[in-house]
Order: sequence, then structure tokens, then C-alpha cells
Amino acid sequence: MIYLAERQVSKINITMKEIQEVSEEKEKEKEKEKEKEDLDKKDTAISAVDLDHVQDSGQENGQDDVDKENSVQISKSNQEIIQYNQKRERRMTAYERVSYDLSNDHKCVKEITLGKRIGFYRIRGELGSGNFSQVKMGIHVLTKEKVAIKILDKTKLDQKTQRLLSREISNMEKVHHPNIIRLYEVVETLAKLHIVMEYAGGGELFNKISNEGKFPEEEAKPIYAQVVAAVQHMHSMNIIHRDLKAENVFYAGPKLVKLGDFGFSTISRSEEMLNTFCGSPPYAAPELFKDESYYGLYVDVWAMGILLYFMVTGIMPFRSDTVAKLKKSILEGQFTIPSYVSDSCQFLIRGILRLVPQDRFTMNELCRSDWLNHVDFPEAHEPYSLNMSDAGAHMGESEKEAHKILSDLGISKEHYQSGGLRDSRSSITGTYRIILHKVHRRKSGYHDLLSGNEQETVVNEVKKKEEKRKMRPISSREPKSKFCTIL
Repeated sequence: MIYLAERQVSKINITMKEIQEVSEEKEKEKEKEKEKEDLDKKDTAISAVDLDHVQDSGQENGQDDVDKENSVQISKSNQEIIQYNQKRERRMTAYERVSYDLSNDHKCVKEITLGKRIGFYRIRGELGSGNFSQVKMGIHVLTKEKVAIKILDKTKLDQKTQRLLSREISNMEKVHHPNIIRLYEVVETLAKLHIVMEYAGGGELFNKISNEGKFPEEEAKPIYAQVVAAVQHMHSMNIIHRDLKAENVFYAGPKLVKLGDFGFSTISRSEEMLNTFCGSPPYAAPELFKDESYYGLYVDVWAMGILLYFMVTGIMPFRSDTVAKLKKSILEGQFTIPSYVSDSCQFLIRGILRLVPQDRFTMNELCRSDWLNHVDFPEAHEPYSLNMSDAGAHMGESEKEAHKILSDLGISKEHYQSGGLRDSRSSITGTYRIILHKVHRRKSGYHDLLSGNEQETVVNEVKKKEEKRKMRPISSREPKSKFCTIL
């Protein structure tokens, strides 16, 4: 009996010991978990250098093997956490950081929810608006480049408008000229479509003339020549603009303009005829009012004549209060040119604004005119790839430089060779196009190009001049154009 009792007591002691050991292990696990939580909250840890110092100190102080082993185990756990955080920080490139913030940064998510951010772009103030769209300024967060973002409500786009929009994007991607607004990226959400383009911060040619009056002819020549060069480049690629006007010519610098708004553009060969009325009535050629088919090239040439007249006089050649009267005036083709306009300029205007399309000056004849003699016409860029994955081994120097900059931002070959980056609907493609444009801009020789604070300075100067103009007596102000009120 005594023996059995002793065995029973022994079993109880063993069980109690096991329970105690299990309990102690659980307590240790809890302590480790709590320790890890504290490390995560404070986002601090013992560095590898500190660990070596602790280990060295332990050896110098002659700590026993058990204490040393326990210390190393705890420090090793801490070190693993540190190494993970350091590795994460070391691998987080600029591109990865922006991509991570899009879904994890509270401020970024809030901006997206409020419509103040889309993709890699922070959206700022409004630049303009139309029937179906708004144009706002944006900032590309990776390159810090200012952009213009055309925002369209998809619910208001019918099939015809969608076709025009698709054509606009396609035609903008085909042209490569320093005097044409560039397309960077297309960002689509459930409700809206965002077309991200080059930002020209100096405002419209129309506003400049309306606020400051007509150009002296010597100042008008290089500006007009840039528009001529842009249109000639488009026509060489069989692209017809169909909406050439001063409102669609934008200042990117004091002496640098860009042609934009390809919303009515189309593809048409010289022998092909079109039948859709497009554009603004004051710039419309007579054949557009006859409900007949027309040749796109001649329509663009006519609009160039109206633009030249407006630039050197500050008024329109055909003026009326209603579209019906304007139509009658244009079909008659009668207009007068102020006597202060030079003979060579008058000859050019009359050579363009002829009623019969085939009788008008061609773009080549326009370039060779006496009025534009000795004026430089900017040349198109050398052919280059708009998509990173298409560049291949035949990259030019500008493309190689753009790829190097992308690599510095953390965008590697793996990113753009993984597929799906062959069009404008990609943040990587958008970034590449912006960087490539910056490289072209630096190499182009246009030192008058504005950027950053300089663009804001030009805009502020325009506002100041407008305020001064309003303060002058009405009789002393420059004449303004008479447009149809519906336009």
C-alpha cells in the first residue's frame, strides 16, 4: 500500500511538473509576441552593430553559456525583424513607393476618393471646360512634371463622340513634332476617362491677342511659322485637324507655341473627300457651308488664312452676329485688309482665302511665300518609339537616356517586358513618355521653353496685364474680335 501511495504521489508530481513547464512555455511565447508587437509599434529595433557589441560585451564579461544563448536567441529574433524592415526599405524604389501608396497611404487614398488624384497624377486647378469635358492641371508624382488632364464623363459620350475620342488619341500618338501637344497617358475609371497631355502654361494664342491686341508682323512670323510647320507635319501623315483656330494654339514659352485639341481630327488622303461639318464657323471654309463633300487639306489651309489675318489685325475677316449672316459673308468671300498690313502679308492672305479650294495656296507655297522668307520652320523629331517595349536594340540616344532615368526610378526591363505596355493605358508608358519628352525638350534647343515657377510667372503676368487693360478707358483699348455668341 505504501509503495502504491508513493507511486501515485510521484505521478502527481510529474504531472504537475509537466503542467508547470507547459505554462512556462506559454508565458515565454506570450512575452515574445508582446515583444514583437512593441517593436512593430515603435518601429525601432536593435541594430546589427549593437548586436555585435552585446555579443562582444558578453564574451568580455564572461557570461555563462546559458545566459549567452538566451541573449543571442532574443537578439536574433529582433535582428530578423530589423533585417526585414531594412530589406523592405532598401527594395522600395521611387516607383514601388508610389505604387504602394496608391492603395496603402491614407492621404493618397483620400485624394483618390475626393477626385484629387488619378493614377500617378495629383489633380490641381481647372484650366478650361467644354460640353463633355473639363481640362485640369495635374502633377506627375514621379517626375514632378506638370500635365494637362482632359476629363470626360463616360455616361455622356455617345457612339459618335467615342469614335472621335478614339481617333483623337490615335492621331496624337502618330505625330512627332515640337510644335504639337503630346499625349502621355489615358487613365480610365468606371465613370470617367482621363487623357493626360503635355501642359503648355502660357495660355491660348486667342487670349493673348484678345488681351494685348494684334501682333507686330515681325513677331507674328516665327509664331505663325511654328503652326505652319505643325500642320505640314500632320498633313504629311494624312492627318487633317479640322479645328485650326487661335484657341487651339497654346504658349509653352514666350516664343514657343504648340498646336493642340485633336478632337475633330481624322485620317484622309489628299484625293479622299470628307462630308462631316467640323470646327468653328468663323474659321470654316466656304465649301463646309454648301452641304457638300470637301477635301480636308483645303479646309485646313483656309483656317490658316483666317488665323494669319487674326494675328496681324486682331479682328476676324468675316464678322457677324449670327451664324446665318456669317455663312452668307463667307460664301460671298468678300473681306478687306487694313492698310497697315504689309503688301507681302496681304498677298499671302488673299492667296489663301480663295473661294475655290483648288485655287488656294498649298502648304508648300505658303512656306515659300515672301512674307515668310528667312523664317525658320521647326523640323519634326526623328522617329522614336512611344512604347518602352517597342524600343528594342535600335534605340536612339534620347530613348537610351530615358530608359536610364526610368531605371533610376526603379522601373526595370522586367516591368515593361512583362506585356500590356504597348499603348497609352499604362502608368509606366505614361512615365516613359513624360521622361522622353523632357529629354527631347532639353536637346531641342528651345531655350525659351518655360517650366515650373516660370510658367506660373507668365500666367500671373497675363492676369496683371488683363487687370491693367480693364482699368484703361474703353476708347483706348485694342479692338476685340466679333464672334458668334453661340461659339
